[in-house]
Amino acid sequence: MSDPKKYDLRGVSSSKDEVHAAIKHLDKGLYPLAFCKILPDLAGDPNYCCLMHADTAGTKTSLAYMYWKETGDLSVWEGIAQDAIVMNLDDMACVGAYDNILLSSTIGRNKSIIPGEVISTLIQATSNFADKMASFGVKIHLAGGETADVGDIVRTADVGYTAYARLERNKTLENHMQDGDVIIGLSSYGRASYEENYNGGMGSNGLTSARHDVFQHGYAKLYPETYNPHIPGEVVYCGSKKLTDEMLIGQETLTVGKLVLSPTRTYIPVIKRIFEEIGNDLHGMIHCTGGGQVKVKKFIKNKRIVKNDLLAVPPLFKLIQSESGTSWREMYEVFNMGHRLEVYCSENKASEVIDIAKSFNIDAQRIGYVENYEGESVVVDSPYGHFEY
Repeated sequence: MSDPKKYDLRGVSSSKDEVHAAIKHLDKGLYPLAFCKILPDLAGDPNYCCLMHADTAGTKTSLAYMYWKETGDLSVWEGIAQDAIVMNLDDMACVGAYDNILLSSTIGRNKSIIPGEVISTLIQATSNFADKMASFGVKIHLAGGETADVGDIVRTADVGYTAYARLERNKTLENHMQDGDVIIGLSSYGRASYEENYNGGMGSNGLTSARHDVFQHGYAKLYPETYNPHIPGEVVYCGSKKLTDEMLIGQETLTVGKLVLSPTRTYIPVIKRIFEEIGNDLHGMIHCTGGGQVKVKKFIKNKRIVKNDLLAVPPLFKLIQSESGTSWREMYEVFNMGHRLEVYCSENKASEVIDIAKSFNIDAQRIGYVENYEGESVVVDSPYGHFEY
């Protein structure tokens, strides 16, 4: 967004400053720099600990609804289920919770416009995802959930999950990045060996900005239920693209709608292998979701993170930047920009991490390093400028 006020006008925040202010005095758990809050074991065993996580697909459901109404393609709802699941599981995996996970869904819908076939698709997709992960040795136990008709407060649908895991303390990863560590970035785009289609790399963050800045204003009249009626009209669907416009990505043709709606890639099969093979040599793991390439700043102490050899920015993020006029500095703060998982380790383990990722057909490379610093800082050296946060 060339005008940073667009965030406020649309009723969203890229930094969530108010949320962080509200929770700043809460207990940070057993390991304050761990990627997830970790609690003492509920059974009282000092050798174990627990964590519970909750997240949703956010406003990506509004875009899925619009695409489904335009095309009749129910498969976009399968992606929404995966989005919400992965936003939980991949966060949890960053501390070592990558197996034996309890998962429960919470779906709120506006029954007048979201029929039973959508709910059935979401529930079946949850089961299908669990089955696919089981083939990689990742056991997900489905604990049911709640589906509520709440049209008075939900305009289309809200899809979320809560996940729980118990793990051994001596196998739990707290971020303790060290001077001289290297950073391995794992691509968010392309087609992993366990994915059926090309993934644009969107994930489930920045969707309010992406959908309003990319897609045409005509959708505001067609689908007023997909946005907050209190926001000014000039920031509602102000892009140039139709949902069904096509883009050629390599040798594959995708609609722009499907490109933005690419299901959030899970890295959990990759993370499982990384922990099993070099777990004792890991110094940190970051899931670059809300906060994009600056996310890591919340999990370091007296360190500077230098990212000076990033993966190429994929077509989707170039499209968003072109349509929105967002500064490149801000793009790196809001979006993952091409890699959504970072592994921090010593130089002599970097090639092993890269090889594991590539065995799943996920591109990976050394993207930077860690150095001692007074305070906390992230530096992004990109083809589009040098940015310090």
